[in-house]
Amino acid sequence: MNAKAAAPSDSRSRLGTWVDHHVYSLVASLGRMLRKPWSTALTVGVMAVALALPLGLWAALANIERFTGDVEQSRQIALFLKPGLAAERASALADELRARRDIAAIELRTPEQGLAELREKSGLGEAIGTLEGNPLPSLLLITPRGDELLLAESLKALPDADLVQHDAGWRQRLDGWLRFGSRLAWVLAALLGLGTLLVVGNTVRLDIQSRREEIGVLQLLGATDGFIRRPFLYLGACYGLAAGALALALLTAADFALREPLAELARSYGSAFALHGFDLRYAAAIVVGAAVLGWLGAGLVTGHYLRQTRPTDT
Repeated sequence: MNAKAAAPSDSRSRLGTWVDHHVYSLVASLGRMLRKPWSTALTVGVMAVALALPLGLWAALANIERFTGDVEQSRQIALFLKPGLAAERASALADELRARRDIAAIELRTPEQGLAELREKSGLGEAIGTLEGNPLPSLLLITPRGDELLLAESLKALPDADLVQHDAGWRQRLDGWLRFGSRLAWVLAALLGLGTLLVVGNTVRLDIQSRREEIGVLQLLGATDGFIRRPFLYLGACYGLAAGALALALLTAADFALREPLAELARSYGSAFALHGFDLRYAAAIVVGAAVLGWLGAGLVTGHYLRQTRPTDT
């Protein structure tokens, strides 16, 4: 009966000891960082810059992709109908094309609307007023849903079509640059992530060297590798956590510095485009990912050291 009662008590005691050591390891790691403020600031700063570079590139690519969605009219196909085509026929043709699956939207501009827009935006109102009649044809502005080139070719075959204007080359080139930028961001993330691991590993290695006598005594007393490794893992995670938070702060500062000039430039082109940073979910993922990188870097270095110095039975 006493043995059965003692077993749960021993289990709770071991769990409490395990939790206490985790808390102690975390607090001790923070204390070591605070005791070396300049060294800590340098390490965290280097890691933050290494993290901010690929993250900034990803953010820029995301904003460029969103901008290309905002300027959807650049994908539009301009279908000029034959001169003199009746307004009723132009409206009926627009209704027919709206039923096609490869067309997302159609805007019909009558010759009168085209002439009014030309008079307003060209600054040639007086010259246009001297014209006899209206030489402009009806215009259909078509937003494609699928392949723009195939749609443009099919529109050229329409009996009422006079001219089809469409330039998909810029879109293909932009898509190519975006794919290249995405691949570049991944390569930078891999290289700079490796650099972050090395920075954390070197910092933890120096801390290990300064405590090698303490570690040797713990090994002789029979402490497990997990027990010895734990404070260094928390140290690496704290470095990563601080670096992730600083990287987000740097990117946020860059966002605020660039947002207003870019918005003003966009307004000059008639666009409401504005920069978007990382939302709360991505920001949390960045900080947690940076902490994991720090944890891994510390774990690799500490594990290597413990394998090299583990006492052997004679």
